[in-house]
Amino acid sequence: MPFHPISRRVFAAAVLCSAALTAGAQDKFPSKPITVVVPQAAGGANDAIARVVAQKLGEQLGQTVIVENRPGAGGTLATGTTARARNDGYTLLLTADSAHVIGPALYKNPGFDPVKDFTPVAPIATAGYVLVAHPSFPANTVAELVTLAKASPGKYSIASAGNGTLNHLIGEMLQKAAGIQLQHIPYKGSAAAATDVVGGQVPLSVQSLPSAIAFIKAGKLKVLGVVNEKRVAALPDAPTIGETIKGFGQAPWYALFAPAGTPAPIVAQLQAEVARALEHKDVVEKLAAVGCEPFKGTAAQLGALVQADLPKWSRVVKDTGATVD
Repeated sequence: MPFHPISRRVFAAAVLCSAALTAGAQDKFPSKPITVVVPQAAGGANDAIARVVAQKLGEQLGQTVIVENRPGAGGTLATGTTARARNDGYTLLLTADSAHVIGPALYKNPGFDPVKDFTPVAPIATAGYVLVAHPSFPANTVAELVTLAKASPGKYSIASAGNGTLNHLIGEMLQKAAGIQLQHIPYKGSAAAATDVVGGQVPLSVQSLPSAIAFIKAGKLKVLGVVNEKRVAALPDAPTIGETIKGFGQAPWYALFAPAGTPAPIVAQLQAEVARALEHKDVVEKLAAVGCEPFKGTAAQLGALVQADLPKWSRVVKDTGATVD
């Protein structure tokens, strides 16, 4: 039976309306869970920061935000894999400066280009870092450690989260700045390194506060010095290394990136949601509890930070002679 002209018009309108609704549903972001890749092991600063922020982003977006740890090769393996993920906003990278701007200087083929392969979304946080020792270690300050190490070059070991990690590089920088020689022991993650220092297998380590603060408060680790340029709120009485070794100090940062080519509206939405999350009192308090604090900024500011840090860390790697072999 042929359609009546009015019926045809009604049918056509219905089809157009349905198509518009379908397109609208497809355009809505997010319409499914988001995966945030953390290229370091569970228990470290990046993992702690990611879980605090992911929970709040999930609440704001009305979708599950999954944190997926993929450690290996100083964070470069997962970073390279994420660079090749679909650029639809559903796979993101929450990474440390060590993996993103130091890795390319350490590895001949890191598997990614930090500028060309990623779209900056937003800075997330900075973390407190500390030089810690087993309670039985004879030095209680950085000055005392320098005296010991100079008297016995290579005698004392220092654990890190692995070759090429920020813990490793900070340890190398400390040795160069202080004119001392320590034996580097790489582990598969900060938590494993901290556990062995607590157990007395290794005397020293550079640790993020999320990895070490519980041990410090329990008296199982002692702080010789704070790596950051200023004292950290979580340990107000702990002096910085820079108070002993002038000019020494780093402010490790963590940030959110998307694969290159991610649509600008999605990037803008994610940037806005991160900014909103970092304003929440509970997020600020949870970050502070593990020695971290919000690092607020735009995608453009994060891109500029990456561009500035790449040559800086390349010089550090060259000057310290750090390797991942």
